[in-house]
Amino acid sequence: MRPATMLAELEPPAPRFAPGPAGTHITIRGLTKYFAGWPLYEDFDLDIPKGRIVSVFGPNGCGKSTLINMIAGLIPVDAGQILFDGKSLADTKVGYVFQNYREAMLPWLRTIDNIAYPLKLEGKSPAEINRRMEELVASFDVKFDLRRYPYELSGGQQQTASIMRALAPRPEVLFLDEPFSALDFEMTLFIREKLQEVFMQTGTTMVLVSHDLEEAVYLADQVLLLTKRPTRVAEILQYDDPRPRTLETLSGAGFIATKKKSLEIFQREVRR
Repeated sequence: MRPATMLAELEPPAPRFAPGPAGTHITIRGLTKYFAGWPLYEDFDLDIPKGRIVSVFGPNGCGKSTLINMIAGLIPVDAGQILFDGKSLADTKVGYVFQNYREAMLPWLRTIDNIAYPLKLEGKSPAEINRRMEELVASFDVKFDLRRYPYELSGGQQQTASIMRALAPRPEVLFLDEPFSALDFEMTLFIREKLQEVFMQTGTTMVLVSHDLEEAVYLADQVLLLTKRPTRVAEILQYDDPRPRTLETLSGAGFIATKKKSLEIFQREVRR
């Protein structure tokens, strides 16, 4: 029998992974990503809380969208671990709302079939799909004809359908990559309020990338502020104003203070 010390030498070292604090949904450890030989993320750690909305904000080129794309499994990582409540991505149900919703929708399917598509992939019965469609239509107060094809709809209607599709399978985590960037102001307000309603009803963990600081703070429970590359966490700000947040929220002391602090950190990082 080999001595215990010799056995220990032959065993590979255990991976470096420290679980997140209680209430963590997404645990990221040692995340590393290189582009053209240059580090974008290097040994990056982050804990995203469960049942909260986290807004990601930072300088141009810091990799905000790349971060959520890596977490969602759309971009491979060079190193590191990402777990969802201790599970792998393969064992986790996620939804994703793309910035370019026109390309994200399948043009050969009617809008209703686009929304139902994730449920069909799951093998849901027609009755289950119809029941879920009725719930989503009622939740979003849909007034337009879902039997039309996506290209027959306005941009706001397409983005509404895209969000409904992402929510159809009741994801544990919903990723949103600048979902308002191509919308007019009226539609932005509508979608913003619908997302808030969905969150209040379901408590779905949401990770939102935004280039609009007011929007990022307004929706968030936490504002994740990033540095320039190689990207690190500059600071995570808690924002605890009660929901539902309204237009009055924008002039409240908590909102103004959080937005001011976020802007100060952002400007500090840009000037470095």
